[in-house]
Amino acid sequence: MKKLAMLSLSAFLILAFIQLPAQVVNKNAVKSEIKGEKKEVRAERKELRKLDGNYVSDMSKNAFIVDFGNVPNVQWKRDIFYDEAVFTKGGKQMKAYYDSDSKLVGTTSMTTFSVIPPKAQKEIKTRYKDFTIGKVVFFDDNEANETDMIMYDTQFDDADNYFVELSKDKKNIVLQVNPEGEVFFFKQL
Repeated sequence: MKKLAMLSLSAFLILAFIQLPAQVVNKNAVKSEIKGEKKEVRAERKELRKLDGNYVSDMSKNAFIVDFGNVPNVQWKRDIFYDEAVFTKGGKQMKAYYDSDSKLVGTTSMTTFSVIPPKAQKEIKTRYKDFTIGKVVFFDDNEANETDMIMYDTQFDDADNYFVELSKDKKNIVLQVNPEGEVFFFKQL
């Protein structure tokens, strides 16, 4: 009877050790699968393409009407990568950016420091206490378009972000703040 119990215990331990490496391999396979998915998402990102010509696309103007309605007094400009529409909606001045396919990339609007997440306000006031807070720009991403955005002549992953301008003496910098309140150095002006 003792031999049978020992034999059963040994068989159980052998099976447990055989399954352990399989689980480790499984975890590694899952990790690499997740990394593969992230690479696929990055591959789906749309590369910025320069716009041809000097005139705003009629397709961008039509897309604007679909996106925002028949807004009066829209001022259009063709930039290197975007057709830009400056307009006022709900009493707020905004700028909409359309890519080479006339799809909305996102909008920007001026806001105030008090609007950014409290966690970011505290960090900025602590880390940059000698700086004067200047303009705060909110970029509202169009999640349906994977085209990256350029702000302050610097490309960044398209996502909702605040951009806070700070100055001290002759030093001017821009911080990027995400909706979770994380603060990143973005650019020195």
